[in-house]
Amino acid sequence: MGARSLSVLLLPLLLAAAATPAPRDGEPRSCEAVRKVFQLRQLGSLRGVPEFPRAGVDLQVCTSKNPTCCTKKMEERYQTAAKQDIQQVLQTSSATLKFLISHNAAAFQETFEMLIKLAENYTSTLFCNAYRNMAAEAATHVQEFFTDVALFVFGTDISIEEFVNRFFDTLFPVVYNHMINPGLTDVTLEYAECLQMARRDIRPFGNIPKKIIGRMGRSLLPSRNFLQALNLGIEVINTTDHLHFSKDCSRALLRMQYCPHCQGLILSKPCMGYCLNVIRGCLAYMAEVDLHWQRYIQSLEELSSAMHGTYDVEHVLLNFHSLVNDALMQARVNGPELTEQVKKVCGPPVRKSTQSPHCSFDQNKYYQGLKMFSRDSEETLASRRKEFISHLRLYRAFYGGLADQLCGNELAAADGLPCWNGEDVVKSYTHRVVGSGIKAQSGNPEVRVKGADPVINQIIDKLKHVIQLLRGKSFPKYDNWDLRQTGSGGSVDEQMSGDCDDEDGCRGSGSGEVRRVLKITDCTEVRPTGHLSCLS
Repeated sequence: MGARSLSVLLLPLLLAAAATPAPRDGEPRSCEAVRKVFQLRQLGSLRGVPEFPRAGVDLQVCTSKNPTCCTKKMEERYQTAAKQDIQQVLQTSSATLKFLISHNAAAFQETFEMLIKLAENYTSTLFCNAYRNMAAEAATHVQEFFTDVALFVFGTDISIEEFVNRFFDTLFPVVYNHMINPGLTDVTLEYAECLQMARRDIRPFGNIPKKIIGRMGRSLLPSRNFLQALNLGIEVINTTDHLHFSKDCSRALLRMQYCPHCQGLILSKPCMGYCLNVIRGCLAYMAEVDLHWQRYIQSLEELSSAMHGTYDVEHVLLNFHSLVNDALMQARVNGPELTEQVKKVCGPPVRKSTQSPHCSFDQNKYYQGLKMFSRDSEETLASRRKEFISHLRLYRAFYGGLADQLCGNELAAADGLPCWNGEDVVKSYTHRVVGSGIKAQSGNPEVRVKGADPVINQIIDKLKHVIQLLRGKSFPKYDNWDLRQTGSGGSVDEQMSGDCDDEDGCRGSGSGEVRRVLKITDCTEVRPTGHLSCLS
């Protein structure tokens, strides 16, 4: 419960108790109001709370020359409560930001899972409709490929180049047996293994596998880093929500929040300048996160703006089936030449007597699944990212302005009202008010700040690392790009020289290009060329 909430809760109960003012020398006439607050906050037994003021010779922080309503045991309970109060206020202040990031992290992960499943279904439908004789054998390879895609996007350390090549390696024996050199029987396992090993040298699918590796790298890796960055954002907030306060900070919080109670001043609030000095001192390490947090949000924004064209994971995944179809057609066209090349490497095909199974893909179940994923055409990944970033941008200065926010909204007295300065109720605070951050605390009259916080330093190091990832500084060779070079305004496609033309498939591959994940299409008609016709 924040200080403001506590005051509102206590106000009706305590107005009567506080109606009789303390004498001019600051001595409370009765400790009744203090006892009620102590009981209401459940800070301990009332047996230890004096009924009338007495000398507080054993107090360490809330010292006073006047009789006091506090004991050493009460002071200890108040100090625990002061730390809990400020931690609660911190968690309340960050709750909306934390929900914004965690909710969107879950939503983006769910959307990626949906995208991958849709892309797998599109590819399975391609085989069932256009290449039915090899669909059953290809199904396992399609499933394994998209399992690898999901593992990569959600953080597993696997190589895109490796799993794309593995897909085409394992697909080649199926294509060779059913399309290039078809027969009523299948090749032996040993012959199929030879075909797999020879695929990269023979290149039956032309440049398509290399093209897919590039596209997957440029789209899956930014998406993976985007998800990882959101999870790190949650970690940063969780860490700062449970910040460890130094002994000097704990004593300053006690003096600011509960020492007035010892003098019977249960409704007093700290002066603004006094509050800022205490909270800026206690949050000095947290303020060091500010610069890196701003860069983190800026990097997320830049990456989100750049994820278009060949960086658009929707476009790449949902048109994977189109490139697979192009690869299969290329193998068919070059069939005679490929047959001769295979004979040189693996010899003539050695066949075994077995019948190839038919396509077992349940298309009715597939179309029902597509309808379950149906959304408005506006709800694309790009629009979701844009909306999320627009909200996140409002929190760029969250850590730099946190102390001011807490004092202005929760803790400090309003301007012009009498306020507590750490010793007495005064008209205004007269000490110098320091700035935010560790360096500014050297002149803080209320809190001593020294050394460094290893937990905060670790969080800062993680932010620096993820910023490098978001800006493309740690990407593999297939994704050698820099957001600061491409910028966030222009089209990435236009700046990727030689990487996006008609041959590359940026305008589609003649298969009814799927442009948006959430504008669901039904691919039912097979054209004479073997391409799918996707009808909205």
